[in-house]
Amino acid sequence: MWEPYKRGFKAYLQLEKSLADHTVAAYGRDLEHLTRYLEEAGMVGGPNTIRLQHLQAFARQVAELGMSASSQSRMLSGIRTFYKYCVIEGIVKEDPTLLLETPKQKRALPDILSFEEIEQLIQSIDLSKPEGTRNKAMLETLYSCGLRVSELIGLRLSQLYLDLGFIRVIGKGDKERLIPIGSSAIKYLEIYRDTVRCHLTIQKGQEDFVFLNKRGKQLSRVMVFYIIKALAQAAGIQKTISPHTFRHSFATHLIEGGADLRAVQEMLGHASITTTEIYTHLDRQFLRDTLSKFHPAFTL
Repeated sequence: MWEPYKRGFKAYLQLEKSLADHTVAAYGRDLEHLTRYLEEAGMVGGPNTIRLQHLQAFARQVAELGMSASSQSRMLSGIRTFYKYCVIEGIVKEDPTLLLETPKQKRALPDILSFEEIEQLIQSIDLSKPEGTRNKAMLETLYSCGLRVSELIGLRLSQLYLDLGFIRVIGKGDKERLIPIGSSAIKYLEIYRDTVRCHLTIQKGQEDFVFLNKRGKQLSRVMVFYIIKALAQAAGIQKTISPHTFRHSFATHLIEGGADLRAVQEMLGHASITTTEIYTHLDRQFLRDTLSKFHPAFTL
């Protein structure tokens, strides 16, 4: 009953919305969860038979399964997108998701590293090994540009404009952005490219990726996580560290330094500035210290 609608929705996402394959697949899974629930509930009609109360019951079941608020919200977003498609195509006259409430999410503040901790972590890299030179270039780039791990491993030589001080990054939804890159990151990228990477036997199809493993293939997400965890342990840093920690630290240090929020949003590639605004709440002690230093009536 729902298969033609699923196929049409997939084509709409690919052709009209031009979404990335993994995003299309995620929307497909959201719709699959809904149709499986409807089937188990004995509802055999198509999209035009679904009402708000059915979707509310589905949302309650999803919540009872223990799914996080953010995962619930993302799934319901997929269902909303499907019904927008149904309205456009005339499959339904009214959108039953219009009054469907989204679970309230707690905006957790991510762990960050101080500049000194980042220096400490980078200094723990063993530069006597070829992969050490690569790892230093990688972490310098992560922190200098605030990249997501997917953007880091997908970075290509053809996207480096080091003479101009920029890199071109392909982010979520295949959106491109230009990010300034610092002189230290440029220096170690050039050292890695010119003294280590050039000696690798690079696998076919991998020639343009910047960061490669010892077999000449694109570095994996898992490997980047492993490298950073090992370095944190070697540096004696007790915090929970991941590649995203460098992105959080990049944004926090910029905001603390007085950077314009819109500029930080642009560099991070956030679609909404509300996502960027979380970094204005990160370092309470920094705010207290600033008041203590500059406000004549404030005492700790």
